[in-house]
Amino acid sequence: MKALALVEAPDHVCCRYRVRAFEPTLAASGWTLTVQGLAQGPAGRWAQLRRAGEFDAVVLQRKLLPAWQLHTLRRATRRLIFDYDDAVLYRDSYDPRGPHCPRRASRFARTVRLADVVLAGNGFLADCARKAGARAERVRVLPTCVDPELYRPKGEPTTKGPVQLVWIGSSSTLQGLERQRPLLERLGLEVPGLQLRLICDRFPRFDPLPVLSIPWSEPGEADAIAGGDLGITWVPDDLWSRGKCGLKVLQYQAAGLPVVANPVGVHPLLVQHGVNGLLADTPDEWVRAIQALTVDPSLRSRLGREARTSVEVHYSVATWAPAFVAALTGASPPTAPKTSSRNKTLARTNGTQ
Repeated sequence: MKALALVEAPDHVCCRYRVRAFEPTLAASGWTLTVQGLAQGPAGRWAQLRRAGEFDAVVLQRKLLPAWQLHTLRRATRRLIFDYDDAVLYRDSYDPRGPHCPRRASRFARTVRLADVVLAGNGFLADCARKAGARAERVRVLPTCVDPELYRPKGEPTTKGPVQLVWIGSSSTLQGLERQRPLLERLGLEVPGLQLRLICDRFPRFDPLPVLSIPWSEPGEADAIAGGDLGITWVPDDLWSRGKCGLKVLQYQAAGLPVVANPVGVHPLLVQHGVNGLLADTPDEWVRAIQALTVDPSLRSRLGREARTSVEVHYSVATWAPAFVAALTGASPPTAPKTSSRNKTLARTNGTQ
């Protein structure tokens, strides 16, 4: 059996974590996977979509095609799966025009109605699909996952040396961190010895908080994260951010780092306050959380161990690979993990409770 994934680019982060990560399990199930970036230009795109009929299942990832392209793909495809891990029906948090876009919303509705299966990265995205007219039984939640085996857990922390905050992302998501410049500058003033380990392709300054510039690379990202002491993430409270799937948090947790995050979107689902990390909303809460983790290595160690366990049990590739395979093959979705109350939302929206 043959599957095709039509993606933005084969090396795009969404493809790596939501398609290619499951390739070994697909192969073990007797499937081959071909990953193609969507062709540019009408003629090339039309030919590519027509050739989709050579495959038993097609995953269209994130892209909202014009009507003629989507209908061409639908006619050619025996089984169409739409996968998305962002609120693609809205504009992003930093677009000055605001979140609502009628063209995006129309294309999104058309896509989720025509797909045989809709794989949404979280419950909010699943609700978006249902509200847009997707049949409820076709909508499944498949959270973004990581492979914990690729991450070297953080060793036992000590009181020696500076404590490094870790932030990983791209230039686009770095805008969120830059919105918190006053907070980072305050942390640099009020938390002695604190540093920011920035894993990115752009490196702004946040004086007086020292920045360690770590150029991102796919082979080196796991070790770069594990070299820090605690992970941080902040997103604005808006429609786009509620569709985010928390990859940063999962990467930090896989490396055995405690996480400090603001309570927006999936953050409260991934971070249990006082168990595997800390949730902080106001600047004062952020300062207290960072101070507590900075002065108490045993607290960092305890939360970090729980964070690693959380990923292994709830958000590992191995845990969710059967659900991805079922979506492609047409099998009934397997039961979602049921190991803590914070996963009830996942289970409900996956149709398994």
